[in-house]
Amino acid sequence: MQLDAFTELAGGLDHPEGVALGPDGLVYAGGEAGQVYRVGADGAVTELASTGGFMYGVALDADLNVYACDYGNASVARITPSGDVSTYSSGTTDRPMRVPNFAAFDDEGNLYVTDSGEWGSDDGLIYRITADGTTAVWTDGLSRFPNGCCLSADGGSLYVVESRGRAISRIAIADDGSAGSAEQVADVTGSQPDGIALATDGSLIVGHYRPDRISVIRADGSIDVLAEDPDGVVLNQPANIAFVGEGLGETVVSSLGGWSLMKADVGLTGVALRYPKLLP
Repeated sequence: MQLDAFTELAGGLDHPEGVALGPDGLVYAGGEAGQVYRVGADGAVTELASTGGFMYGVALDADLNVYACDYGNASVARITPSGDVSTYSSGTTDRPMRVPNFAAFDDEGNLYVTDSGEWGSDDGLIYRITADGTTAVWTDGLSRFPNGCCLSADGGSLYVVESRGRAISRIAIADDGSAGSAEQVADVTGSQPDGIALATDGSLIVGHYRPDRISVIRADGSIDVLAEDPDGVVLNQPANIAFVGEGLGETVVSSLGGWSLMKADVGLTGVALRYPKLLP
């Protein structure tokens, strides 16, 4: 597809990385000074709160609370609809968070949080925070800078981007909630993958921080480049991806290197995110 298929949903954001659709139909994003933004269908932007940190991935529950991976404060922040901020998790005593990067809910309210670790050290891990806020290390089996993640359509596995591994992997979620076996589903050598979202046909759409690219991994394992921006103008360090709009038929891409959320119809419809009802 041509780059001119992408249009600006919203501008003036502070280097947004995380982006997610809320159960209210609005788009939520983060900024590099700890901002949490709420974006209407018309592109109107409201700053919901700021932690002074650096927001990466964002997820929401049924009550419109935002759970933001705050790299600057090494924690997952919880932001209420009125903008009140608290710390939801800082990891565990033995394994405190270092680079919380992306988060995804399952149907039971467990929040899976990737912690990328130090680039080059392959010491990343994934936390699982239960609905009552209890945090545990879920697995350190996908350690090569785990980044974006999303649940499978049936909720039985977690897809994870390993940025330094140049790979997309899938890890099973056992019946008792523990991490099962992991397998690589795609090799994306030649790029640095960042964010991921699942389409209804089983495809995975991937944002690549380098080069500035959006690709799709088909259900049969083939990989197509949907769009690439050699100048980094339209797709400026595309990071996370969300399906939005009627029937989840549009794709929104964050621009970590710029100030915009870009959107386009890429010919795919998205699997709906989970918005669990959590304890007060």
